[in-house]
Amino acid sequence: MPLRDTSADHAATDRTFQVDLRGLVDLLSHHLYSSPRVYLRELLQNAVDALTARHAVEPHGNFGIRLYADGKVVRVEDDGVGLTEADVHTFLATIGRSSKRAERIAEQRADFIGQFGIGLLSCFLVADEIHVLSRSARTPDAPAVEWRGRGDGSYTVRTLPASARPRPGTTVTLTPRADAGEWTRPQEVHALARHFGSLLRHPVTFEDGSGGPGAPVNPEPAPWARSFPTPGARSRALAAYGEEVFGFTPLDTIELDLPAVGLKGIACVLPEAVPAGRRHGHRVHVKGMLLSEQAEEILPDWAFFVRCVVDAESLRPTASRESLYEDDTLAAVRDALAERLREWIARAAASDPELLGRFLQTHHLAVKSLAVHDDEILRMLLPWLPFETTDGHTTLDEFARTHRTVLVTSSVEEFRQVAAIASAAGLGVVNGGYTYDRELVHRTPEIRPEVTVADLDPATLTAHLDPVDRETELAAALYLAQARDALALFDCDVALRTFQPASAPALLVDSREARHERTRSRLAREQEGGLWGDILGALRQEAPRAQLILNQLNPLVRTAVTIDEPELARTSAEALYGQAVMLSRRPLRPAESSLINRSFLDLLAHALRKDS
Repeated sequence: MPLRDTSADHAATDRTFQVDLRGLVDLLSHHLYSSPRVYLRELLQNAVDALTARHAVEPHGNFGIRLYADGKVVRVEDDGVGLTEADVHTFLATIGRSSKRAERIAEQRADFIGQFGIGLLSCFLVADEIHVLSRSARTPDAPAVEWRGRGDGSYTVRTLPASARPRPGTTVTLTPRADAGEWTRPQEVHALARHFGSLLRHPVTFEDGSGGPGAPVNPEPAPWARSFPTPGARSRALAAYGEEVFGFTPLDTIELDLPAVGLKGIACVLPEAVPAGRRHGHRVHVKGMLLSEQAEEILPDWAFFVRCVVDAESLRPTASRESLYEDDTLAAVRDALAERLREWIARAAASDPELLGRFLQTHHLAVKSLAVHDDEILRMLLPWLPFETTDGHTTLDEFARTHRTVLVTSSVEEFRQVAAIASAAGLGVVNGGYTYDRELVHRTPEIRPEVTVADLDPATLTAHLDPVDRETELAAALYLAQARDALALFDCDVALRTFQPASAPALLVDSREARHERTRSRLAREQEGGLWGDILGALRQEAPRAQLILNQLNPLVRTAVTIDEPELARTSAEALYGQAVMLSRRPLRPAESSLINRSFLDLLAHALRKDS
């Protein structure tokens, strides 16, 4: 029996998506836009784009934008290109389509701020109805068109006589909901207009219904777009603008100009240090309209010592128009701005050492992070960067003049253990425990070939400590044996040497790596016989021991090594160990804290018994 073709019984039917406008507005308010206040930015943006299109028709026209808010309504009126009835049906009643995509102005799209066609919906965040009255400038004697859109998804359109709007352009009127007063009061509308539109290239005015003249929203262009009588006057104006925008007096201002993408602005050098890696948000305008105050992506991570305010032509905003789209253009802009910061550092190094000194004093960590990955900055600034050394806080250039062999520690605690002794022994040691420091010190020979850099190890230091004579060593042998027994718990050997300064009774030579190795060995012993013990045993090495080196030149040590009471000898050794550990400023282990407390109390008890 032949098979019956049933395809006709199951023919596909084309259907249209049903859009729940209230649900879409809720989606916008909670997931696309950061705040209901963006409604005014979207209205301003549409007005600016309409003016841009009007200038394409009438290049020499004098057009502007007027805002009105009296607590009852919010109105935005522009002298832009306007809309016909067909435009209204196409662009206002179709979600997701933008008038900027129209074929007749497609070639001008780069001149427009908006690209997504959903901005007008943001008005539903503060109002239940949007009233639009528009008249096209493209057709002489064109009628006025009225459109009313409601939050439930319905709308009405009607044609009115041209006299309903004597001049071409568009007026958008909102009647705010009761819960939207925070964003629609006159003073707030004026503040939002200045916030978003202070750098717009078209004149914008604001009226509050009191009958007074309209207040200018953007009375002056950006300072980098103005002319000044002298370079000093320009520099002061840029710094004053940076202070107005960011609330701090910049250490210096760096003018930014990237003609290829139409970007201009300034970078303000922060007057105070910030933690490494903390990225500040930058203020980014696109074609004069504020896009974001927290645009982190405009600069690389290492540039956390500046905050920027820029206005660009070619950067691409995301759908919410509150951040930048990550594309090749943004990557190129980021690289170019980074190069401008490098150039500023180079100019300061070459011509303004006072400014460079103030900058490095405040932001040396930022420059160190840059120098690690940037050979040019390394060669230029490494000699100027401050480091903690046995000669105090100084630059590597100064330090290398007196120390042809530079030793560097791997941690802060190691430096603190050896600093005083190494200094007295004439060793040049740099604290390599801070971020980037050890790596940078090791790169010093790249720009100072006559300098040798090596890691400091215990053998290097102890080789510079003088041994005591044989008679002194024999006389102290019993005490040293008792001290080693008392400190065996801490895997610590005890030796007697002479070194400067004589005021230092003891030196604890230890390292973080040695402590880790001893901990691993101890765990292996505790887990002997088990699988974990076998694993640790396979890794086991001869665990390096800490060394408590007693200073024979110190009067207290000379007295201690003559003690013939075993318990007092043990207690004194524990006290000397505890004091050496505290001088190293590393975290105390519980057993060490207990030892310090016990030795102090035992010595106090001994002193009281002796006095009695």
